[in-house]
Amino acid sequence: MISMSGITKRFGSGPDGRLAVDDLTFDIAAGRVTGFVGPNGAGKSTTMRIMVGLTLPDSGEVRFDGTAHHDLPQPSRVVGAVLDPRCMHPGLTARQHLRAAAAYGGIPSSRVEAVLADVGLGSAADRRTGGFSLGMRQRLALAGALLGEPQVLLLDEPSNGLDPEGIRWLRTRLADFADQGGTVFISSHLISELSMFADDLVVIGGGRLLAAESVEEMTRRVDRSVTVTTPDTDEFLALLRANGVDAGSSDGRIHVRGATADDISRLAHERRIRLIEVSEVSTSLEDILLELTSSSAEFAAESTSA
Repeated sequence: MISMSGITKRFGSGPDGRLAVDDLTFDIAAGRVTGFVGPNGAGKSTTMRIMVGLTLPDSGEVRFDGTAHHDLPQPSRVVGAVLDPRCMHPGLTARQHLRAAAAYGGIPSSRVEAVLADVGLGSAADRRTGGFSLGMRQRLALAGALLGEPQVLLLDEPSNGLDPEGIRWLRTRLADFADQGGTVFISSHLISELSMFADDLVVIGGGRLLAAESVEEMTRRVDRSVTVTTPDTDEFLALLRANGVDAGSSDGRIHVRGATADDISRLAHERRIRLIEVSEVSTSLEDILLELTSSSAEFAAESTSA
């Protein structure tokens, strides 16, 4: 649905210039939720602004189903974006804000009540947005993105300010949107939350693409290890090795790589070997992404020692 090709953007010139986005090229599939992750200063917000024409790239192009954003006859019918939840006049009510957005986008005003109900703001429709919490602003911004019944949602940190119930609601709503054929591209710092419903991940650091693959492919990088304590250490170690398991022993315990605790327990049960303790440790998706981006983090705390 979305293709990015060679996007590059530099702010300023000379020694004080900053390369914010460096030759980014990747595709975003329809019918899927794609997470956009990277450390602070990685270029995520700049990239998303380029996608909807708010920032012009120095080179490269972004196309939505083959068409550039500025060439779309009715952009809000194709792309709904939430890049800043504060983009609303504090003196307007939620209903007035959405009616203005609908008029600007050539969208029937009947959609206003529908999206207010969709995001759970029906009871707050006549409250001025200046008194809204950040979470309520996030919901109203999403309502605005949904006004035109778009094919694509571009969301920059949409869970900021949401409580746990709100985050769960957002996760379900976006997954449903993708299940109906829509395209979701969402940036977030909450990697563990994002991993619960994203299908694909695009990882950038220092403005450069580090990875673009499915969550399933990325989790295959997980390094698992199992520690086993048994009174039959030598017998079980020999059995594991005979079954092609990478295993060794130290301190009276067996250490296994590339197998799960269930695999180990099943084999011990089949051979009637008594296990005293089986513990499994695995790297998380967050660990994998932090390792990918560690060398490009703009802000990193220095380790200290006593």
